[in-house]
Amino acid sequence: MKSLFGSFWRAVAYCLHPKVIALSLLPLLVAGAATLAAGYLFWESAIASVRATLEHWSLVNSMLEWMSSMLGANFRTGIAALIVIALTIPVVVAFTLVLVGLWITPAIVTLVARRRFPTLERRHGGSWWVGIFASLAWTVGALLMVMITLPFWLVPGLALVLPPVIWGWLTAKVMGFDALAEHATQPEREAILRAHRWPLLIMGIICGFLCGVPSMIWTLSMQFIIFAPFIMVGVIWLYTMIFTFSALWFTHYGLTVLASLRAAESAMRAVQPAVAPSSDLQLVEEVPPQERFGYDAGPEPGTGDSA
Repeated sequence: MKSLFGSFWRAVAYCLHPKVIALSLLPLLVAGAATLAAGYLFWESAIASVRATLEHWSLVNSMLEWMSSMLGANFRTGIAALIVIALTIPVVVAFTLVLVGLWITPAIVTLVARRRFPTLERRHGGSWWVGIFASLAWTVGALLMVMITLPFWLVPGLALVLPPVIWGWLTAKVMGFDALAEHATQPEREAILRAHRWPLLIMGIICGFLCGVPSMIWTLSMQFIIFAPFIMVGVIWLYTMIFTFSALWFTHYGLTVLASLRAAESAMRAVQPAVAPSSDLQLVEEVPPQERFGYDAGPEPGTGDSA
């Protein structure tokens, strides 16, 4: 637990590093541009499609008419926009996490290793294409879990627990792999991820709860819904900073564990040669001289023939 909390505060401090701040702007430019383009092309048509789908169900339409009579005629458009946003956010979160994992995490690993672990050998146990394939596979798995559990998000209380757990699982998988890919061998990485799976999952879930903070922006007022594509750019920047902090946290923790593992292995190798010669010497001393040098030593003094 000491390494977990120590890595947390180091990650907070590194978030203020100028290089880290500059790195966080790159996914913002890519994901922000993609969001603005998608909003320009599909925002109005997506709202219209969702609204038509809601009005197609008689029970939902009756409920919307009742709520519109109390909240105003724009309520239907607002609720349709919120549904579009709710369906868009998981994709944005997953896309931002992949961008951070591919672009920011390698630079963060280099920064942390140079400043804290300059003598830690890079053994390149995870290639970049394996990282890309694994990140995409885990992202698809997380999106499938979101789709499967989406009806349970309407249950009071579960909506506050399920998303952080899902995003926490995804964060632990992606960040845990990326933090160790450059320095650890494949057996080292697998051993660390297996032995520290619960601390890594706890770290991921904490980061998952942090990811819920940007979503609270949409609860401020329905009047901001018309600016949703532009607000989404700011939300993406918040997600980028949260995932950048996650990458720093996992990197500090992972490299600390890896350095401790290799130090323990080096200590064991240093002890073994000192023990081996003493055991070999003991074996040599126990061998009789005639067997060791290949001759018959004859009878011992005082035991010859008296004849």
